[in-house]
Amino acid sequence: MKELKELIQKYKGEMIEFRRDLHQHPELQFEEFRTTEKVAEVLDKIGIPYRKTEPTGIIAELVGEKPGKTVALRADMDALPVQELTEDIAYKSLEDGKMHACGHDAHTAMLLTAAKALKEVQSQLKGTVRFIFQPSEENAQGAKAMVAQGAVEGVDDVFGIHIWSQMLSGTASCVVGSSFASADIFSIDFKGRGGHGAMPDACVDAALIASSFVMNVQTVVSRETNPLDPVVVTVGKMDVGTRFNVIAENARLEGTVRCFSIETRNRVENALKRYAEQTAAMYGGTATVIYEYGTVPVINDEEDALFAQEIIKESFGEKALIQEPPTTGGEDFSYFTENTSGCFALVGCGNPKKDTQWAHHHGRFNVDEDAMEIGAELYAQYAYEYLNK
Repeated sequence: MKELKELIQKYKGEMIEFRRDLHQHPELQFEEFRTTEKVAEVLDKIGIPYRKTEPTGIIAELVGEKPGKTVALRADMDALPVQELTEDIAYKSLEDGKMHACGHDAHTAMLLTAAKALKEVQSQLKGTVRFIFQPSEENAQGAKAMVAQGAVEGVDDVFGIHIWSQMLSGTASCVVGSSFASADIFSIDFKGRGGHGAMPDACVDAALIASSFVMNVQTVVSRETNPLDPVVVTVGKMDVGTRFNVIAENARLEGTVRCFSIETRNRVENALKRYAEQTAAMYGGTATVIYEYGTVPVINDEEDALFAQEIIKESFGEKALIQEPPTTGGEDFSYFTENTSGCFALVGCGNPKKDTQWAHHHGRFNVDEDAMEIGAELYAQYAYEYLNK
């Protein structure tokens, strides 16, 4: 719809200004009180009704003048406990140790801009657009909280966007099938029998047990999973020992598992427990494993993903559409599509000339703000075309 493109251009300056304000005032998970109020102020101004969710977040609805389906658009709002390292930007974070290092400030501004544009074509909408401004994505709790508070009740389809620095600005992707992996957390407590470092025969060395586990656990990936089914098992933290001449009685490991199928996730979970328990037993110790489910995989509905691809080509040109491979990063958008069809798109924001090619969660992460125009329009065009197709 050409009118939507023109409206997004009209509001581009306001969108950038809003994003920069959020960037200066980042808020962590379930602490997005100021962000929630800022979004509410704009919705009040343009006349879109909403309700606030607990403890933070907003669900707004724009009802068209003609009956039809309901499509939901989702943006996350939270920042990260990361120190901003970029010095030469006027809108640098004012909060020490906190920054929008993943682009959620851009997501919020893009969705709010799409809401402004769709409000101006409200009379042409055949159905309802629901805007979900979600808190707490980074700890995979916000989407679940929003779903529990009715975010997808009565919704026929859900669409989300993530700005993506690994893709060049001016491009967009929405692949069929697997997009983001599940993201689980595990911890393992190994217990041995401590003692003097000079008397190992009287001890059971928990450091040796933990080290043996770390060295061998990758065979869960290389020998117990289908090589065509990607899995990542990472042990990211090891806490063991108290002193140079004391054999450790306790060792604690923490890590993460990423994969694209629930069946594989279950297989890896069981294998981790088996490896831990039997490794400990081999050395005369014990193991306690805690496996916590994080996000489920984001699997794009085929019809929706192909629909989004057509919108990308028609709105931004054939060359704008790319097929970005699935990532083993996690994204709790998956909770919105557990029982509802939907898809999740990536919008490139990497631009070496503007120094916006840094990885997500890095202290120098930033967004090519010209890419936000594509994101805002993609939100708006997807909703409009879905309701009117």
